Amino acid sequence: MSKPETLGHAGLVGWRKAIADRAAPAAAKRAPFSEEQVRATIGVAFFALSVYYVGSTIVRVIKTARS
Repeated sequence: MSKPETLGHAGLVGWRKAIADRAAPAAAKRAPFSEEQVRATIGVAFFALSVYYVGSTIVRVIKTARS
């Protein structure tokens, strides 16, 4: 089974990875988490936002098609 950090890193591609790479060291210094845990959390956040945007778009399409 994969570590949670590995799953969070799946959401870090392209510009999202660059943001996580820049933010993780600073956040890890201020929080009781490792840089890898911070990167994974950022990855999960980006993934969740993507799911939200896709889901809300699908709902709008369905509502528009019904009216």
